[in-house]
Amino acid sequence: MVGNKVIAVDLGGTNLRVALVENNKIVKYIKKSTPKEKKQLISEMEDSISQLITKDVKGIGVGSPGPLKDGIIKNPPNIPLRNYNLAAELRKKFKKKVVIKNDVQCVALAEAKFGCKKKNFIVIALGTGIGGGIVIDGKVYTGRNYAGELGHIVLDNGNFLETLWKDTKKMMKKSLGKEILVKDLIKMNSPESDLILEHITCYLGQGLGSIINIFDPEVVIINGGIKEAGEAFLNRIRKEARKYIIFPQETPIIWSKLEHPGTLGASLLISEKLKNE
Repeated sequence: MVGNKVIAVDLGGTNLRVALVENNKIVKYIKKSTPKEKKQLISEMEDSISQLITKDVKGIGVGSPGPLKDGIIKNPPNIPLRNYNLAAELRKKFKKKVVIKNDVQCVALAEAKFGCKKKNFIVIALGTGIGGGIVIDGKVYTGRNYAGELGHIVLDNGNFLETLWKDTKKMMKKSLGKEILVKDLIKMNSPESDLILEHITCYLGQGLGSIINIFDPEVVIINGGIKEAGEAFLNRIRKEARKYIIFPQETPIIWSKLEHPGTLGASLLISEKLKNE
């Protein structure tokens, strides 16, 4: 698809990223904080798209938190859109093809094409919430529509994995007075920071171990700002996960090596649509 230009939108609970992508390369990029109010969010998104779009753009691909179906965002916990037909809004505004998929499924698409390039793997994205992407036999698995909400597997005392992740941020505020990055927790090397790190390691190990037991993937890829915590922290998660994995062989758990997987994956939605038409 040489020469194809697309607009890619990575709609996150914390950040809104919009890019002009040409030949699978990001050539222009806008990043803003995600507005907490619906009208402002749509306005900021459309303004960013307007700044980057050109006549020869083939379409707009959007990665959004789920659940969603047919371009309609249902009830995601981290953005202010409920039963909102974002695809219809963007088509009406820009008169272009629009494809909207789960944001971590977009990350999985990018990993399949540019990253790990495996046929059977899992992506876990740790951001405002926790999302998942499942690739089986080279294709993103969506079930009847909504599969991949790995942040909502049930762990400790009936809590979702994502709930435990969010509760950790509350723990930070209570113990340390503010929410800080995992990489900075490691540097603190205090009893309080060690307790929080142990908590994170414990539930991520349980969650990843459970996911590996279900899917037996070739690799599990962790994406998000947490990867700045480095290899030593990842080794702690691997060690914890091994306590729960029942298989004799080891499943690699690695950080994503892609810089903008969500944005690149959103751009691939248009490429895939054009290829299938």
